[in-house]
Amino acid sequence: MDIGIIQQKAEEMRILNLAVMKDGELLLKKDWDEEIRRNQYSASKSFTGIAVGIAQKEGLLELNEKLCDIFREEMPENPSENLCSATVKDLLTMCLGQDSGYLMGVQRPLMKEMDWVRYTLSRPFTQKPGTSFLYNNAGPYLAGILVQRRSGCDLVNYLMPRLFEPMGIRRPVWETDPYGYTFGAGGLFLCVTELLKFGQLLLQEGNWEGKQIVPSAYIREASKKYIDNEKDGYGYLFWRGPYNSYRADGKYGQFSIVLPDKNAVIAINAESRDADAMMECCMDIIVPQL
Repeated sequence: MDIGIIQQKAEEMRILNLAVMKDGELLLKKDWDEEIRRNQYSASKSFTGIAVGIAQKEGLLELNEKLCDIFREEMPENPSENLCSATVKDLLTMCLGQDSGYLMGVQRPLMKEMDWVRYTLSRPFTQKPGTSFLYNNAGPYLAGILVQRRSGCDLVNYLMPRLFEPMGIRRPVWETDPYGYTFGAGGLFLCVTELLKFGQLLLQEGNWEGKQIVPSAYIREASKKYIDNEKDGYGYLFWRGPYNSYRADGKYGQFSIVLPDKNAVIAINAESRDADAMMECCMDIIVPQL
């Protein structure tokens, strides 16, 4: 595979690690820096989304459950009609109906609030859930809290026997909230090879070495376009993208890109200040060669 232009621009685009798998075989692996575990930022959301799918399979939750029933104790007094109508599915599609993004990276370090569940539910719900895309960490955070409460353990412990161990991924570090709950919207640390494995699992619709560890029907649903977002659309904590792709997508260029039409996966770790342009450059060079 000729990646000459990527090679020339790697330092400029601040790519650190790049891996490509096609037909289950490693086609390309290039490291411009050591392959270490790095913060995957919002690519972590996609792992939370998969945790929701596994929990649904196990009968721990349903996507049509309403937040007012799930988080009854943390509900504000006289909750709005919009909040009362919000469901688990709205947590996954960035269509929660709030007026702004909450629990974002720049906000969390200086927050005085300790109870982030109560805090996020107290913020204004200005639109009908399910109708408008607004990027917001509140949704995946609450989705992760739901899985943790229903399972009785944090997301790392929940996913170890169900996702990480089957794929040969040792216990990762994952950011927590002030009460010790895993922060399902960000802060999972993985290396690019582990990110590539995750993409391959998605490409195989949840099957890993003959074992169905995530329901295939859930992955098909999660990877669909559910809402317009002024780009290619959004699924259940997955971004839709060019070449009929979908991806886990983290700040500064952490990507696990699934290309079903090519039976291929591209994984990238980067420190890019223009991650979208970097991703598009890599895809425009790599995908035509697949």
